[in-house]
Amino acid sequence: MSTRVQGVWELTIATPIGRVRPVVELRSHEGELVGTAHGGDEILPLRDIVLDGDRLTWKQSVTRPVRLDLTFSVTVDGDTLTGISRAGRLPSSKVTGRRRRDDEAGPA
Repeated sequence: MSTRVQGVWELTIATPIGRVRPVVELRSHEGELVGTAHGGDEILPLRDIVLDGDRLTWKQSVTRPVRLDLTFSVTVDGDTLTGISRAGRLPSSKVTGRRRRDDEAGPA
């Protein structure tokens, strides 16, 4: 089930205003896939997380630098992921990421 995507993921999002590097944590809670995104001073809940085969989608809202509702659609291949994020009518941004190994330090 969702266990194959659980873990801490270090993302890079290539936005029109520069690269953003949030950390996303995914875990199973009562049979559901849940998660949070950490970026800057914000910890944001992920919503509507769906894993369909190797395709993972979710939504989240950010407040900085401006308030935006984001949707993510990525393909998971082992410990890497690639895909896009969209913010409303703005052009999509390329997303890449890798799962953090247990021996790597950092906030989660």
